[in-house]
Amino acid sequence: MASLPAVWRIPPRWPSPGLVLGIALLLLQVPCGPALADEELEPPPLRSPEVVLDVEEEVEPSPAVPPDVIPVTESEPGPAVLSRPWGGMQLLECEVAPGERRRLFLRASESFAGDSVEIPVLAIRGERAGPVVCMTAGIHGDELNGIEIVRQIFEHVSPSQLSGMLVGVPVANLHGFRRGSRYLPDRRDLNRYFPGHPAGSSASRIASALFEGVVRHCDAVVDFHTGSFYRTNLPHLRANLLDPQVLELAQAFGIGVVVHSEGMLGTLRRASTDVGIPAITYEAGEPKRFQAREIDRGVEGMRSLLRRMGVLNGNAPPPSPPRLYYQSRWVRVNDGGIFITDRELGERVGSGDVLGTVTDPVSNERTRLIAPVSGRILGMAVSQVVIPGFAAFHIGVGTERLEEVGASAAGMGEMAGTEGTEPSPPRLGAGALLTAEQLEAEEHPE
Repeated sequence: MASLPAVWRIPPRWPSPGLVLGIALLLLQVPCGPALADEELEPPPLRSPEVVLDVEEEVEPSPAVPPDVIPVTESEPGPAVLSRPWGGMQLLECEVAPGERRRLFLRASESFAGDSVEIPVLAIRGERAGPVVCMTAGIHGDELNGIEIVRQIFEHVSPSQLSGMLVGVPVANLHGFRRGSRYLPDRRDLNRYFPGHPAGSSASRIASALFEGVVRHCDAVVDFHTGSFYRTNLPHLRANLLDPQVLELAQAFGIGVVVHSEGMLGTLRRASTDVGIPAITYEAGEPKRFQAREIDRGVEGMRSLLRRMGVLNGNAPPPSPPRLYYQSRWVRVNDGGIFITDRELGERVGSGDVLGTVTDPVSNERTRLIAPVSGRILGMAVSQVVIPGFAAFHIGVGTERLEEVGASAAGMGEMAGTEGTEPSPPRLGAGALLTAEQLEAEEHPE
């Protein structure tokens, strides 16, 4: 056979040593990745090259920070949270230096195909010392408002604005987020397994990786949630207001409604508070939707909290005194059918008021849903088809001003009469009300 013309011959090509070395170095850098410039996350302002060079030349290094714990100093009272010694910080085995922005990944699980499931973790370390504040969202994969709140905060904050550090986990339950589900693939609720265990169930392992790898490095935690299962929540905070540090966080957030609750065992908020890291939960809206008003309230509250803590530059306006709800009551339907209501979130109702109707789609028989107590609608189901026992309304009962909580807590402590005994919220009638900890797990706001 005649040989091929020279032009058709394809000589073997081996990568050059320089290319091989470059690929190897790139792979070694994948777990941490390079520090992200602000320009990668938001459009830069229009400036000439000369102005950019001048600004860079005028930047002076941050003053040296003593190697001891530094208290937060601020012009207005804020949460008494202490920062760690300033300098570089190890997070997920990566160094985050002052003035850096990084996008990290927490390798916490695998898919059914054996692929690594990497939870994204955002970090911005300010140029000056201050607290480390963590924001978590998407622990329930179908709750979207919190994901957008975390994204907006990180989009519009730069290291030069911070005295401290922001850590964000916008989608903690990546399995559920990809499937549009509240749960993990095994139907477990991730927010019932914190602080988790590295050798436990799938949910417990993810919870442990997130708690040990991220949360324990922080000085305060804000967890974002919405209602569940076609229910919607009035924007409000859930917090253990008998904890002074948690109380200060709730005040700094500055939202109008606060529900007192220690938190269920297994929730991120409860696990964080139990190890001495103050934590609050922001509840707003319904699942599977991005709701602009609820998102804007969350962003506004988060920025207020950061400013009042001295983490973010600028002065926060004094928040209006919020209303406190010590107790709540679920109202359930007794018949199946078409549930219709014209009530609105935040509306005040009296005992005996009609909340909605349930109509049999075949017989047209209609029953009315009656409010058993007076209070304010904190959560409610959207109009839908229901079955008997479905929880349609969540009513907050018994309010007072947040500034009176300290006096109330002291009074309850005296009534308890036993040192170390935790005081209980006041009750309006035997068996009439349910605290947040007594709600059924599937209907708990977190």
